Formats: sequence, C-alpha cells, structure tokens
Amino acid sequence: MLVFLALFGVGAQAWCQKAALPAPGREADSASDSALADAPEAQAATAQQTPEQPLPGSIHGVVQDRDGAVYEGVHLALAQSGLSVPAVRAATSDSNGRFSFADVPPGAFKLTITSNGFATQAISGILHAGESYEAQAIVFRVNATTSNVEVTASQQDIAQEQLKEEETQRVLGVIPNFYVSYAPNAPPLTSRQKFNLAWRSSIDPVSFLATGVFAGVEQASNSFSGYGQGAQGYAKRYGANYADGFIGTMIGGAMLPSWWKQDPRYFYKGTGTTRSRVLYAIANAVVCKGDNGRRQANYSAIIGGLAAGGISNFYYPASNRNGAGLTFENALIGMGGSAVLNLLQEFVVRKFTPKLPSYGASKP
Repeated sequence: MLVFLALFGVGAQAWCQKAALPAPGREADSASDSALADAPEAQAATAQQTPEQPLPGSIHGVVQDRDGAVYEGVHLALAQSGLSVPAVRAATSDSNGRFSFADVPPGAFKLTITSNGFATQAISGILHAGESYEAQAIVFRVNATTSNVEVTASQQDIAQEQLKEEETQRVLGVIPNFYVSYAPNAPPLTSRQKFNLAWRSSIDPVSFLATGVFAGVEQASNSFSGYGQGAQGYAKRYGANYADGFIGTMIGGAMLPSWWKQDPRYFYKGTGTTRSRVLYAIANAVVCKGDNGRRQANYSAIIGGLAAGGISNFYYPASNRNGAGLTFENALIGMGGSAVLNLLQEFVVRKFTPKLPSYGASKP
C-alpha cells in the first residue's frame, strides 16, 4: 500500500509538470501570429487608421506703384490663424519687387505690407492644399500724413513767374502791355529781369510796326523836314523813331532803374474813388515804386527821358535841332504821354486785355 501511494505521488507530479508545458506546436502558433502582425496587409490597415497631412503651398506676388514701377525692400508679414501653433513669417521684396513665402500650411492667411513713408496695406485670402497663390499686384500709396512738402519760393522766382505773365499781356490780344503789373505786393525785379523786360519790349514785332506808322505820319506831315521825302526820308524817320524808343526804354526802363533800384512798371491800383485813381495815375508819371517797396521820385524816367532827348540831337537833322530846348521838350512830352497812358491803364486798358492773371486788385 505504501509502495502504491509513493508511485502514485511520483506519477502525479510528473503529469502536472507535463501539463504546465505548452502543447506541441503551440510555440509555432505564437511566432506565426507575430509574423502576421508585421505583414504588409497589417501595415496598410494601420496606415488607413492615421489621417494624411495636407500638402503645403506657397504665396508670392509683386509690389509696385500706380505707374508700374516696382518697390524693393518692402516689408511683408504673413500671419495664419487656426493652426495648432499660430505662425507669423516675414519677407522683403527683392530688386524686381517680388516676394515669396514657401511651405505655407493651407488655410486662411493675412498679408501685411509696410514701408516707411507709405500707407500700410493688408491682404487676406485662403490658401488651398498644394496651391501656388499669386497675389494681385500690390499698389503702394504714399502715406498722406507724411507726404506734405512745404516749398517756399524766393522773391526772385516769384518775380520771374509774374514777369512771364506780364509778357503775355496784350491789349486786344495784339498790342504789348508788358510794363504793367496787376499783382498785389509784387516783388521787385532784379537788374537782369529789368534788362530782359526792356529788350523784350523793344524787339516785339508790334514795336517795329508802330514805329513804321509814326514814321509815315511824320513823312506825310513833313515833320523833321531835314530828312527829306521819298524812301530815303522815310527810312531816316523810321530809324530816328525806333532809336528814340529803344534808347528811352533801355535807359529809363533798365539801366537807371537798376542803378537807382527803382521799378519801371506801372502798378495798377483798381480800388478807391475815381479821383484817387486819377491822381494816382497822373502822379506815377513822376513817382515810382522803389525796390524797397516805398514810393519815391521817378528819377529813372525823368533822367532817362532827358538822356534820350539829348542823344536824339545826334541823329535828328541839323535844321531841326534845338539843343537843350529840344531835349527838355521831348522829356516833357514823354512825361505827359506817360500820364495819359497811366490814365488809360487805370480805367480802360485792363478791360481790353484778355487772359489776365487773376491776381485780384493791386494795391499801390
């Protein structure tokens, strides 16, 4: 009996140990399961369970002005929201005005364009997966708050512009009216401008035509009979008349005004009572405006008239010369003529002078 129990105990222990071991072929099954897990079909199934990443795109364009000229060195900032990590990227336009952002995740974006002196601009859009987004040409505009430029012209520049306007003044659109200023507080002329005005007036075609008319009238009335008649007499009268005008203009309108710093022009009054304007016009035959802006005796016109009259004694016929008498006579005639012309300027001429600059009423 004891022998049986001992044998049974040994057999039971052996059977238990055998049961604990895997069944035959079980280890092979486990290895097969591991191989199946690594098979291509298994990997494909696993990949289908992971979403694909969208392809990035690019954004590019050009910065230019209204005329199509490109801008280099413009700063551009690309901002994107809705991403797991919001991003802001920067770029600068190249020498061709172009800019580019590569590897941009798809989605909404905002492009901000800035540069010193120009208004900041912004462009918004949506970039699709794999898209090459070409932004419309960005037209840069000058910043209104920084584009104000103050330019101050010198008195000489202002006088030159006004002088150009005066040299277009013609009564009835024909007769030159260069020596009249309708500008209030007109700046003085430089010496060069005074000589240019005198020369421009002397060589005007109407001046040659008027000289011919006066010479014809003198010939018809046989004035300065020492010149004779016929073509030779007319030519002498023409030359004398033109010389009177040329010498008087250059001396009284350029040389002496430059020396004594006086303005040879007549300054239209246009305001006040009729009596005040009449007196002003007559007085301006012997009174002028100095380059310092003050009223003073018109030495230039007075002495200029005497000088021109004295010089005329050299080319007038000997029989018609009267020495000092002729000189002063011509000077007085010149002053009287200036007074009459000033009255016409004050009350008549302006109405018949088209296309005058809109200076407004001038003040003496």
